[in-house]
Amino acid sequence: MTAAWEDIPNHVDARGIRTVRLDHVTVKNFRLLRDVDLSLEEGTTVIVGRNNTGKTSLAELFRRLLSDGSPGFRLEDFSLSTHEDFWTACVSFHQNEEEQKVREILPTIVLELQIAYDDQSPDLGVLAEFVIDVDPAKQHAHVVITHELGPGAVPALFLDIACSEPNLKEPQRRAFFRLMRERVPDLYVTSVAATVPGDPSSRKKIEWGTFRSLIRGDFINAQRGLDDVNNRDRDVLGKILEALFHTASVENADKRDQETAQKLQDAVKGIQDGIDKQFTKQLADLLPAFTLFGYPGLGDPGLGTETTLNVKRLLTDHTSISYAGINGINLPETYNGLGARNLIFILLKLLEFFKAFHADSKAPATHLIFIEEPEVHLHPQMQEVFIGQLNGLAAVLTKEFNKSERWSVQLIVTTHSSHVANRASFDSVRYFLAKPDLSGSGHRATIVKDLRDGLGGTQSKDREFLHKYMSLTRCDLFFADKAVLIEGVTERLLLPVMMEKLDESDKVSLGLSNQYISVMEVGGAYAHLFFTLLDFLELRTLIITDIDSIDPNDERRACRVSMGSQTSNACLTTLFGQGVSIDALLKATADEKLFSCRRVAFQIPESAGLACGRSFEDAFVLANLELFELDLLPSDTHEEKAWQRATEVKKKSEFAIEHAIAPESWSVPRYIADGLRWLRDADASPPAVTANTAVVTPAQK
Repeated sequence: MTAAWEDIPNHVDARGIRTVRLDHVTVKNFRLLRDVDLSLEEGTTVIVGRNNTGKTSLAELFRRLLSDGSPGFRLEDFSLSTHEDFWTACVSFHQNEEEQKVREILPTIVLELQIAYDDQSPDLGVLAEFVIDVDPAKQHAHVVITHELGPGAVPALFLDIACSEPNLKEPQRRAFFRLMRERVPDLYVTSVAATVPGDPSSRKKIEWGTFRSLIRGDFINAQRGLDDVNNRDRDVLGKILEALFHTASVENADKRDQETAQKLQDAVKGIQDGIDKQFTKQLADLLPAFTLFGYPGLGDPGLGTETTLNVKRLLTDHTSISYAGINGINLPETYNGLGARNLIFILLKLLEFFKAFHADSKAPATHLIFIEEPEVHLHPQMQEVFIGQLNGLAAVLTKEFNKSERWSVQLIVTTHSSHVANRASFDSVRYFLAKPDLSGSGHRATIVKDLRDGLGGTQSKDREFLHKYMSLTRCDLFFADKAVLIEGVTERLLLPVMMEKLDESDKVSLGLSNQYISVMEVGGAYAHLFFTLLDFLELRTLIITDIDSIDPNDERRACRVSMGSQTSNACLTTLFGQGVSIDALLKATADEKLFSCRRVAFQIPESAGLACGRSFEDAFVLANLELFELDLLPSDTHEEKAWQRATEVKKKSEFAIEHAIAPESWSVPRYIADGLRWLRDADASPPAVTANTAVVTPAQK
């Protein structure tokens, strides 16, 4: 698949209608989506984030609004931090406040859509119903969907409820919200309107049918039933045939599809004729005359039989997809691997959606497709290929099946896969992060971070480096609770053991081994390139690096810490400034090592007045003098001896493996232990106040 979105020669379809697209989405008060702004790409938007950050809520909201029928919401669908507003409104009502003021207090679920179009188009199609802004410079239509208390329903909502105290207490709380749970679905209504932002008076009511003819929504759910092989009716892929046949049979379907559907009908008709002549006659002989039962007066009503077939029922109940076997025996769908079935399922569903969109007599202006967790059962390489080729799918299907009319589709992919997330471009990624609500209620709410905007100030070469690094290393920063950046292979191999040792010695209930921590080997020369991204993701991160003291007479030459005056470490000079002295680094306090949501850890003496290592290896030796038989030597020789031992390490991986599996006990170097304890004991959310706020990032340099 080599075609891309841009391969379609223009954005005008065969009807002369300029393709429109959903440009921006705002959600208020729906579950975790308390107040969310989300921009969408013209092609594929990839939504990433930890578990329970609102990704599924977004898909569910669109599913309800774009599916047939009136969308329904329950009390549980309102953001948790808004629930107290029901009680506040109740108190206000019983204090005889005006109904409008009571309504302003009551929670409302709102979805705002900004739809981009070209005002030079010969025909806006159904979009014309939504364009009410007379400003010729504006090229966006705005749609607002509101779920609010119905007209005149305030008294009914608070009927027979004694609301006097401003603070709700148990057991009154439970009784009140049980009533709200019963009444909200009945008294709240959902409406659609075209609006002009900033002008409440410019509002046009829209019918649901008109709105759904503007945007067609389709969904490929995370749970696809592909691994259910116990129920014989789970021919999941075969069920798609029915939908494809139905689409091919409608009046607006592609001519070739209509011809194929007619041939299927003709084939079944031929079978039907045979049944009428032979099968029906024999089946009628099984019915005896009613007179044989001796009921007087009933007589023989002349019952007969008729057996009919239709293509839809054949496809639904008697047709499934199989795979070629041997000796003329085909293998059932469920015998194929789950990964292959998942990929085939997604591709067939996309084909089904494509054909249904163009066969729709309502001619939707744009098409929105949610694909949840496409990585299910797919191996990493297949995941990367899938997301890499997804943008080109629209062009391929258009060229192959519908050369005259462009498929105006936007794909929204939600994923927990680092392979999918890292293969997508930064510009297409939206990071969902759940944080404590700003209302102070203690409940969490989602914020959306757009990497296109968030990394916009980062130099292009740094963006390219970050994207390549994350793709090559399969790093999972987008999904981790915390992160550790390390220098090299020694720390990477020993870090899990050091975490276990600290958790065991400190006897903590929630140790580092029980937290989702992403470990990235970046080296001292590249760690600073991640600062902007880490701060943007608000990811609490420990950076373990080396103090890298250098000879004051030759900056290209490494030396022991006691002999050095400055550091060659790019990470430390970025954080503390060019020319920072070794003495200043050694005197830095724990708070001075904090930068936004990041903490840096570099070598320090195990105790005041003792020697300090330059790299991990000599710091490890100094932390374990007895293990290396240096404990009986004079303390003023420890630095030099540890330096010598470190220079004797030819293969760092062997050094790390040797001590990782060694039976003897050893101590974690102090600088790493301090950093890991900070990471372990801190909440995953970033600190509200940081010690150092004026940090020079690579983008600012």
